[in-house]
Amino acid sequence: MAASETSNGTALRYAFGNVLSFFILLLIGVLAFSIRLFSVIKYESVIHEFDPYFNYRVTQYLTKNGIYDFWNWFDDRTWYPLGRVIGGTVYPGLTLTAGTLYWILNSLNIPLSVETVCVFTAPIFSAFASWATYLLTKEVKGAGAGLTAAVLLAMVPSYISRSVAGSYDNEAVAIFALIFTFFLYIKTLNTGSLFYATLNAIAYFYMVCSWGGYTFIINLIPMHVLLCIVTGRYSSRLYIAYAPLVVLGTLLASLVPVVGFNAVLTSEHFGSFLVFIIIHVVALVYYIKGILSPKMFKVAVTLVLSIGLVVCCAVIAVLVALVASSPTKGWSGRSLSLLDPTYASKYIPIIASVSEHQPPTWPSYFMDINVLAFLVPAGIIACFSPLSDASSFVVLYIVTSVYFSGVMVRLMLVLAPAACIMSGIALSASFDVFTRSIKFQLPGVKGNSQVDAGDTSSEGVVAQNEVAKTDKNEEALKERPSKKNRKKEKEHVEKPSVKAQTKKRLLVLPFEASIIAILLLILLGAFYVVHSVWAAAEAYSAPSIVLTSYSHDGLHVFDDFREAYSWLSHNTEVDDKVASWWDYGYQTTAMANRTVIVDNNTWNNTHIATVGTAMSSPEKAAWEIFDSLDVKYVLVVFGGLVGYPSDDINKFLWMVRIGGGVFPHIKEPDYLRDGQYRIDSQATPTMLNCLMYKLSYYRFVETDGKAFDRVRRTEIGKKHFKLTHFEEVFTTHHWMVRIYKLKPQKNRIRGKAKKSRSKASSTTSTKRGETQRKNPWH
Repeated sequence: MAASETSNGTALRYAFGNVLSFFILLLIGVLAFSIRLFSVIKYESVIHEFDPYFNYRVTQYLTKNGIYDFWNWFDDRTWYPLGRVIGGTVYPGLTLTAGTLYWILNSLNIPLSVETVCVFTAPIFSAFASWATYLLTKEVKGAGAGLTAAVLLAMVPSYISRSVAGSYDNEAVAIFALIFTFFLYIKTLNTGSLFYATLNAIAYFYMVCSWGGYTFIINLIPMHVLLCIVTGRYSSRLYIAYAPLVVLGTLLASLVPVVGFNAVLTSEHFGSFLVFIIIHVVALVYYIKGILSPKMFKVAVTLVLSIGLVVCCAVIAVLVALVASSPTKGWSGRSLSLLDPTYASKYIPIIASVSEHQPPTWPSYFMDINVLAFLVPAGIIACFSPLSDASSFVVLYIVTSVYFSGVMVRLMLVLAPAACIMSGIALSASFDVFTRSIKFQLPGVKGNSQVDAGDTSSEGVVAQNEVAKTDKNEEALKERPSKKNRKKEKEHVEKPSVKAQTKKRLLVLPFEASIIAILLLILLGAFYVVHSVWAAAEAYSAPSIVLTSYSHDGLHVFDDFREAYSWLSHNTEVDDKVASWWDYGYQTTAMANRTVIVDNNTWNNTHIATVGTAMSSPEKAAWEIFDSLDVKYVLVVFGGLVGYPSDDINKFLWMVRIGGGVFPHIKEPDYLRDGQYRIDSQATPTMLNCLMYKLSYYRFVETDGKAFDRVRRTEIGKKHFKLTHFEEVFTTHHWMVRIYKLKPQKNRIRGKAKKSRSKASSTTSTKRGETQRKNPWH
């Protein structure tokens, strides 16, 4: 009777805990969604940054023309005169996801615009990512750690920076796909279910569709499988978790047009195939061990290992032969930049010129993950007590993500989920120890270890699930095959270790120390919440297309970008070509609906180098380059008047480097004075006469009479000059965007006619000689 009452009470607590966990997860989803709405509340519902405008334009095309036209879309408004095949060069996951949401909402008679759906896609999937984090961490260390990790991910600033409302980029859905793929892998590893293995391959396919960072998955999981094999933790569950992923995942990945045969031909994927061969050799060895006698087993193992070694060497030889002809040995430029942080700066300046490809500073870690940086080591320690396949995977995840985040600041986004998982494990384990210590020393409970164990389990299903999960992991450890000739000995060793673990669980800390520790953890969490809300509201909510600044007389709004794109849309012909640096290509195409020469896709380095060469050349040479490309307008971004630092003058040296990489007559030292980049009176003549300098500082002296550049904090070197081949047609209110028109060629034709007529007259020949001695761009 007492046993049945105890079982009923336990079942009731489980049910109550599950319901409570559900409502907590619901609130976490609401938190993750709402904390990302500051950009809409403070500004307006608008697309942010540069790449999201291309994704928005593609989504518009998809919803209007359908998926078949999308796959076959040739965009003639970008990369003129080359164009771009959109369906074969874009990761379609984000576009198809937002398009599906749009079609579902409209089928339910919820008439939202495509722009509104795109703006709110990232906050919606941030909630999904939080729930996926709960599922992953629960598989590792229980429901308590899962809930803690989920609420941490909902607010982590690193993830908020890429998922605020309006940040319609690939990472908006890719982080959810990344975490969910890892969850299904761990779930398959814990259960050995082929159903979850199939779902894992499908989730991996969605990740491949969404982001080029899928290569992180297809390299991290083989590393973990190899780690398990080397440490003697092979099992049938490990085989089921990995083999279907490689086969089905690779087949599905090759269906994505932008990936195609790269799924089997590039070096990023070769590691997974090598581990695939190794795990089959190991599986064959374990199979033979079960059916042969020890003597025959030794002979068979020697044979299998010999054949396996020959096969591995043959595969490696084939792979080496495939990649030997490639100068990068089959690796992409970005992958080589991760393996060798100096590679991009040496060989691919177009990659090194992107700010998000630069290594982070130490303060950026505190800014993006805040106090989690101090909790991660504690989480790693907690994963080793006890160490399971799942916990070893998250340890490997945090180690690799820390390295990659140190190479490229953009990959702080990959570190954020790992840091939240480790911090959630650390906080959950700490609270479990401190609360158990307090309850153990309460009156009426003191000295009764059995009551303590019961009270700890009755604290809620969160703690109970953690204990159950720990016991489950211990049972799994006992069932796992060990190294040969040690199985019986290890079974005898494991039994006392379980008892030692039970004793360790019953150890308590002083009552006062536990109270103080809990208060400190709560204070640490409060600091994290305050910092995260501040980051969401102030640091990451402002759209780059609408800028603001505060001064003694209030808030100032700089809407120059949209002002310039609106002018282009209303005052130029539909077929006019606009030249600018590649940063502004996507926005010009999406907002002004005009053809651009280069954009943010950066797939053709020579084309970008041509634009960089034009900006670095004297006015006449630049006019000839742009005229050969049918350019009619040139757009430059200038921040010298208002102090906007991300202008083209600050980016100009990258234009010189990229242009000089293709056209050797452009040399960076020609633009530097004693190795320093200057625009003042000490600047070099080459710098003062290049097109970028002239288009940025034309008539700038009229603003204050001194031509003082607020970004460079100096007066410019050349203040009074005229343009001979370009004419200013529009400058925005704050001078942030300046648009120039190429003067027509008839001026040069008239000059040629005068030159031909002068050959028949000595008088005009003298005048022609005087005209030639004048330098039109000095």
